[in-house]
Amino acid sequence: MKIALFPGSFDPITLGHTDIINRMLPLFDKVIIGLGENSKKKYLFSTEQRKSWIEEIYKDEPKVEVQVYSKLTIFFCQEVGAQFMIRGLRNASDFDYEKNIAQLNSAMAKDIESVFIISKPSLSHISSTIVKEIISFGGDASSFVPKEVLNSIKP
Repeated sequence: MKIALFPGSFDPITLGHTDIINRMLPLFDKVIIGLGENSKKKYLFSTEQRKSWIEEIYKDEPKVEVQVYSKLTIFFCQEVGAQFMIRGLRNASDFDYEKNIAQLNSAMAKDIESVFIISKPSLSHISSTIVKEIISFGGDASSFVPKEVLNSIKP
C-alpha cells in the first residue's frame, strides 16, 4: 500500500492545500493529512477547528485520514508507515527551503521519499500566513479558502 503524508499547520486550510491534496489522491492508496502542532508557532485557529475543517472537506473521500502530531515530521512519517512525504511548491523560495528539508529527511530516513507537487499558477499566490492576516482584519477570504472554512468564520 502506497501511503503519503501531507504535513502542515493548515491554519487555515486553503484552496492551494486542497488542490495539492486532490491531485495527490490518484497517486496513493492512502493520504494522511498531518496536522502539525508546534509550540513555537502562534495559531489563529485551534487544532480541533483545523482538524474539523479537513475532515469535513474530505468526509466522502475514504483515502484521506487526518492525524495530529507534535514531533519531527520525518519521525511521524515513520510512525504512520508513510513511504512518501508530499510538499507543495509555490515558487523558487519554497523549492530552496523544501529541498534542504528533503535532503535532511533523506539522511535521517532513506526509505521515505519527498515528492514535490507544484501549485497551479492560479493558486500560487495563496499562503496560510496571508490568509490568516486577511481573516484577522475582517477581509474577504472567499477566494482563498474552501467553503467549509468560509462558512464557519463568517460573522
